Amino acid sequence: MSLLRSSGTIGALTLVSRVLGMVRDMLMARYLGAGFASDAFLIGWRLPNLFRALFAEGAFAAAFVPMFNRILGKEGADDPEAGRAAALAFASQVLSVLFPVLLVLTALLMLAAGPIVWAMTGGFPDGGPEKFALARHLSIITFPYLGLVSLASLLGGILNSFNRFWINAAAPTLLNICLITAILFFRGDTPAETAVTQAIAVTVSGALQLLWLIWSCRRIGVVLKLARPRLSPQVKMLLAIIAPAAVGQGAIQFNLLISTSLAARFLPEGSVSWIYYADRLNQLPLGLIGIGVGTAILPLLSRQIGAGNVRAAGDTQTRALELALFLALPAAIALLVSAVPIVRGVFQHGAFTAADTLGCAATLAAFAPGVPAYVFIKVLTPGFYARSDTRTPVRIALIAMLVNLVGNLILIWPLGPVGIALSTAVSAWVNAALLFWALRRKDHLHLDARFRAKALRIIAAGAVMGATLLVGNDLLDAHMDAPFWGRIAALALLCGGGALVYAIAAIGFGAYRIAELKAQLRRR
Repeated sequence: MSLLRSSGTIGALTLVSRVLGMVRDMLMARYLGAGFASDAFLIGWRLPNLFRALFAEGAFAAAFVPMFNRILGKEGADDPEAGRAAALAFASQVLSVLFPVLLVLTALLMLAAGPIVWAMTGGFPDGGPEKFALARHLSIITFPYLGLVSLASLLGGILNSFNRFWINAAAPTLLNICLITAILFFRGDTPAETAVTQAIAVTVSGALQLLWLIWSCRRIGVVLKLARPRLSPQVKMLLAIIAPAAVGQGAIQFNLLISTSLAARFLPEGSVSWIYYADRLNQLPLGLIGIGVGTAILPLLSRQIGAGNVRAAGDTQTRALELALFLALPAAIALLVSAVPIVRGVFQHGAFTAADTLGCAATLAAFAPGVPAYVFIKVLTPGFYARSDTRTPVRIALIAMLVNLVGNLILIWPLGPVGIALSTAVSAWVNAALLFWALRRKDHLHLDARFRAKALRIIAAGAVMGATLLVGNDLLDAHMDAPFWGRIAALALLCGGGALVYAIAAIGFGAYRIAELKAQLRRR
């Protein structure tokens, strides 16, 4: 399957999930607002959501998929069925070790919910003991999701290795469906009661995701068996890779955890929510582009490198960076230029006030310059993990996390949430730049003349789109506080108009040609 088609399949299903996520967040903004209950829920949800991002979208896949594919290819060189059996035996060994570890870990986290929330928030100095107690209660409810989604990621990695990308990409929609259902039909009379229903929906969705992937695996003849845990050499190797991979893949999420903790400790009530809602819009292109392209190239890079085709692997990653820039740059420009009308149109209704819009939009505009970097990180890290190099991304991620922490501590006092967002964007660029430098230094990646020419044309097309959005902001911002369908129409006109202008400009400047995109879709 072609890179563009695989990325498109994952991206399209991720788009469905992210659209549902936007609906979920709009409902949260309406019924929880940006204050006491929403801050408490977002703290309770932060750690399970961190594990979701690390396992389902990052570290586990980065460690497991290359190993699974190498076993599949090596053992199946002469007999594909033997390769399949060996790979699934390895997966069963991993499950047998992972299951009891996650069971114990989840239980310990639930018992230690109070100290964990205190470590993350300092007891909510601005919110008092009631807010701390609610956040602790919500954390206990959501922590089981951590184990469920980690088990689901194992099955998702197997499905990705068999090119069933759409099944795993569809699983996160269940999280959003559960949260939307809970807030529409089971919300309480107060924001705090509604936050509890949201926490319950999180854990229910984890169970449904796991069941969906178990059923999907069975449909293609994949049945894993639990046995007595045994640390075989292969399992030891996987466990040795996962921990550093979690740091390398999860730098952005760890940065957000640090940022959220600092906001809870030192900034006024509502700041945690502003950062969350701004980050949700900021993460949309990462989910659609970075995860889609990064997930699609990892099995391909593993096979190319395993076959000794280093030149093809380098070309695959260069074309992936080209595609990532083409898709990520306009998203960054739109979020930067049109932050206020976008936030107003998406979130400003019900308990989410005009003041919340201005605070959230300023935070979003500070996040936006980092969007291409976030996507590049997802595209660059498979180049290391496909070569079983986990040390380099970890070292780079730790440097980026240090940059983020220092930036937060410097900028949080004069700029508040905006300073936190800005330091996160800067640290993402440091991470991406160092990853690229390391691959180039090892002669694994070169930006050829085609990439350089296209990059200039993409930037030119983005500039045209940005100018168009500035005009559109003045025309459409007044319509962003209209009734629901009016807001949707205004947002569609603003964002859709910007996208259309960008597409026309990109074709006009020669960044991508229609025939070239068709060829990419046909390439296998």
